[in-house]
Amino acid sequence: MDGLPLILKAGLAGFLSGFLLSIPVGPVNLTIMNEAARRGFFWALFIGIGASAMELFYCAVAFTGFASVFENRFVKTGMELLSFIFLFFLGMKFLLAKSVVAPTHLGGATDKFQQRVEARFQPHSAFMTGFVRTLANPGVLLFWIILAANLMSRGWVPADGPGKSACVAGVGVGTGLWFLLLSFGCSRRRGRVREKTLLRMEQFSGVCLLVLAVLHGGQIVWQLAHSKNV
Repeated sequence: MDGLPLILKAGLAGFLSGFLLSIPVGPVNLTIMNEAARRGFFWALFIGIGASAMELFYCAVAFTGFASVFENRFVKTGMELLSFIFLFFLGMKFLLAKSVVAPTHLGGATDKFQQRVEARFQPHSAFMTGFVRTLANPGVLLFWIILAANLMSRGWVPADGPGKSACVAGVGVGTGLWFLLLSFGCSRRRGRVREKTLLRMEQFSGVCLLVLAVLHGGQIVWQLAHSKNV
């Protein structure tokens, strides 16, 4: 993506991140799948819109709250290596998964927190169902903090207002497109998607992330080789 304008590069990075990282199955995806079969396309779609809205909020917090940390040259260099490890780890986790597990699940304490949040808000509309289920998952915020660090340290997202805004907008388009496709596909099937299909979706996401990790690792090797020749 080095030949693209910075704004376009940031938007594309956000779009790919939002789309690929929405594929692994979690509470929102499972809700959309079940509700699309039970209540139809539009109800499931508005669940996805609510989830995308909360996802955008978490993403914006991650980018605006941690930008200054990555201005240090040593921190930036370390995050370039961490970005490769992060992508490779997630890719292998999704690819080798034997059962469907939410990637942002943080344990029993998180489950209790999610139950309290949902009991507090008691969502009744489709939009609020998606919004609250994403709000109740703190792993999503942690996810975006790590990813924001990777994207900014790599230079794919400039640490300025237009660059971060383009990336957040790209995330919104990517997550929204995935939820649109998922809602439409599940409503057409008129039945719950089998676990085998869910597992294949997660494995496909793993393959895409591994490809990105290999490309990212190749860039790191090229930069090291280039620096030695200078």
